[in-house]
Amino acid sequence: MAGKIDARLADLGITLPDAPAPAANYVPYVQTGDLVFVSGQISQGPDGLIKGKLGADMAVADGAEAARRCGLSLLAQARAALGGDLDRIVRVVKLTGFVNSTPDFTDQPKVINGCSDLMVEVLGDAGRHARAAVSAPALPLGVAVEIEAIFQVA
Repeated sequence: MAGKIDARLADLGITLPDAPAPAANYVPYVQTGDLVFVSGQISQGPDGLIKGKLGADMAVADGAEAARRCGLSLLAQARAALGGDLDRIVRVVKLTGFVNSTPDFTDQPKVINGCSDLMVEVLGDAGRHARAAVSAPALPLGVAVEIEAIFQVA
């Protein structure tokens, strides 16, 4: 039986991807107490990696969509960590977003809003979180965005 969050995803027409496998020597998530720490998820969609550099060859709206895709992967990892039960999420505690951008690009918050907006859209008030949105001169595999998350769970 699908839970409330799964029903909300269906209502929004959102299908979560499979939880991506780690690309190096780390685990995709760690639970300690009532917190689940999800490793950084890179921007990727059905057609592969979403690459680009904000301020050079990628528009803010495209960066925000890349960040949204990171958010879908974060939720997929949370689902895996919680044995498939997203209703165990109490709240999103914090997101840390990294934006592959030029030195003069200053709209990192607008890019990471793609993920933040998704969390609120799917989880309601439980999706509201603390956040950092920072620039990086390069990200793994040339992706546009990487985001990590901390979830409080029941």
